[in-house]
Amino acid sequence: MTHDSYRLLVAGASGETGTAILEYLADTEYTARALTRHGENESMLRRHGADEVVVGNLFDRDDAMRAIADVDGVLCAVGSPRKRLLFGRPVDGDGVQNLVDAALHAGVSYFVLESALGVGDSKDCLSWPQRLLRHRLLRAKGKTEAHLRDSNLPYTIVRPGRLRDGEMTQQLVVAEGGATVSGSVRRADVAWLMVAALTTPEARNRTFEVVGPESVPGGVDDAVDFDWRGPESGLVATRSDYSIPS
Repeated sequence: MTHDSYRLLVAGASGETGTAILEYLADTEYTARALTRHGENESMLRRHGADEVVVGNLFDRDDAMRAIADVDGVLCAVGSPRKRLLFGRPVDGDGVQNLVDAALHAGVSYFVLESALGVGDSKDCLSWPQRLLRHRLLRAKGKTEAHLRDSNLPYTIVRPGRLRDGEMTQQLVVAEGGATVSGSVRRADVAWLMVAALTTPEARNRTFEVVGPESVPGGVDDAVDFDWRGPESGLVATRSDYSIPS
């Protein structure tokens, strides 16, 4: 399978990380399908590099199935708006879990999930007030991480630190082991890492914490020591031989 025949669904495409993913994919041979909840975002998404746009609500299982049709891989950068920190239903939970289920039934070959520092065993990366404020979102993301791990889908989970603007550098500290790093990271670099996970065999079925090198100038003991391979490697994630539930 070549890159130009490999269709990626970018979920949460109208968010800041989602648009960064689209902009990076625009310079590759991947076909990018953007998922957005609002149809008025279509022209903006195409300007950022989307080849296809599908409108849907992930809380609707039928919409999730329609979005995933004929897709080979998923880059999920779905996030709930700030107003749902305390109130409302976080799409990071049931919504993304619907997308995982749809991907499994459709035979998608790979699922890359953007989570967050503070989820699961990385909870001590955040201060107690930060954890309290974001409790509902962190809990929803934690359940989604577990759902993906249990789904039998090949996956990579990326837990970035505080997201900020800036040009892509491809310079990151990627750790594994929970509360090992803290700090911030550029969205553009998270986008690069999520795409590179598709073509980096060592990243399969693992969860990583990610910050910029300026956040940990002394380095960390649990940093991963393999090279992330971008689309230029010529590799693609192929469909796995797991069984699809009826």
